[in-house]
Amino acid sequence: MHKVCSRLHGPTLFGKMDPWNSLDACVKFHKGTGVLCQKSAVKHPPPILPQIPPFDFKPEPYQGMSKDRLLDIRKHNCNPMTMKVTYYKKPVFINQGYMQWLWDVDGKRYLDFFAGIVTVSVGHCNTKVTETIEKQLRRLWHTTAIYVNPQMQEYAEKLASLLPDPLKVVCFTNSGSEANDLAVLMARLHTGNFDVITLRGSYHGGSPQAIGLTSNTRYKYHIPTTMGCHNTMCPDVFRGLWGGSHCRDSSVQTIRECSCSPGHCQANDMYIRELKEMFATTVPDRIAAFFTEPIQGNSGAVQFPKNYLKDAYQLVREKGGICIADEVQTGFGRTGSHFWGFQGHNVLPDIVTMAKGIANGFPMGAVVTTAEIARSFAKGLHFNTFGGNPLACAVASSVLDTIIEDKMQENSAEVGTYLLTELAKLRDKYEIIGDVRGKGLQIGVEMVKDKASRDPLPSEAMAEIFEDTKDMGVLIGKGGLYGQTFRIKPPMCITKDDADFFLAVFNQAVQNYMERR
Repeated sequence: MHKVCSRLHGPTLFGKMDPWNSLDACVKFHKGTGVLCQKSAVKHPPPILPQIPPFDFKPEPYQGMSKDRLLDIRKHNCNPMTMKVTYYKKPVFINQGYMQWLWDVDGKRYLDFFAGIVTVSVGHCNTKVTETIEKQLRRLWHTTAIYVNPQMQEYAEKLASLLPDPLKVVCFTNSGSEANDLAVLMARLHTGNFDVITLRGSYHGGSPQAIGLTSNTRYKYHIPTTMGCHNTMCPDVFRGLWGGSHCRDSSVQTIRECSCSPGHCQANDMYIRELKEMFATTVPDRIAAFFTEPIQGNSGAVQFPKNYLKDAYQLVREKGGICIADEVQTGFGRTGSHFWGFQGHNVLPDIVTMAKGIANGFPMGAVVTTAEIARSFAKGLHFNTFGGNPLACAVASSVLDTIIEDKMQENSAEVGTYLLTELAKLRDKYEIIGDVRGKGLQIGVEMVKDKASRDPLPSEAMAEIFEDTKDMGVLIGKGGLYGQTFRIKPPMCITKDDADFFLAVFNQAVQNYMERR
């Protein structure tokens, strides 16, 4: 019995004929192959899978525990959450990495397009950073900030030099969650107010305070976690109530129609009206802070209207609050156009938090603020045993140098814009790709049942495409409030050839799903 071709052989959603979808093309394509076409009664060839780009590196053979033993330990001796977040039905067992590549315990190579959850900024085991680590390990692993170690002071000065005045005071932490906790504490101490506003769908960490900032049910527990945190409507111009085709600071816009006059965004007006409504109904007349990512990360690279943060910051400051930019995922050149995500919105926050790419995966975070806010915070005593650890600071300093010397911000802009443009073509080709968005190498691809309803693609369908992409050699992420968005956030060292390989794999995975359903 022959398999049946499911090609529709008709016009696309936009009324244009896809040449690869025509009956004539299908007849030629099927000739002499083994799959019957519904329309032409001829046969399909098996798909030619994309070929992984060559790479001159030989990983060390794995000689450790068996896969079954590793999974057994993971199940019984590790945090039970690790079983919940194991990404694939057939898990990937990672053994080694180098730059944008990962190898599993069987020696199979994968293109890493998720960077350890947007963390590996300059590439796995980057040679420059590895040499720095080895040198520092031989000199000094750890001493606390009660002593003056050169690495902490040198890096603080280097990091502060990349932020605009008056953001010049640096506090080191161990993670992004801890940095965000600290930022809220600073805001409350400085303003004398308590309430903090975040956006729906936000993710700011998993610590007790950060869970309050986070607006996503799956991260919540049945205990009090809000602690004075409130969520306002997220100005998502694709899935939200309002949006158009000129809202974003991006090379790719939504497919929603727009009737705005040049330079004016009606969607922004409506989302700002919702924020004003929150001020009028939900919080006291004075607040502590407004806490946002310049581009939402876990929610799937959600972008706001161009002037939203600028207008929101003004309203927040009128209410006595300070503005906090969570740059844990958008910082260090990843958006391409600027070193910090907030710069793309033409705003100046009062506090900036950062982690993840700050040290290429080494556990570290930081809060940068003004001298005025720092003085308010210094009225009490706050101490972090590992904050400013000399090894961590040496690593972060080398990462910073590598980003600048190897022009990784520029590469993020060039390769990221290319990826966005090509992904937008796939969006126009497939009915289930609803939105493509982002800047630089901070990209989201939102999957839908159909473009008219914008209903999220079911999790089972997402899993099929996700698994297929992995099996063909590319690792990507998932996100979104309903798990409906693929997150494309690779190390900033990727090449255009890598981008082409990913595009071919993703196109094939989506096509495979469409032909199966």
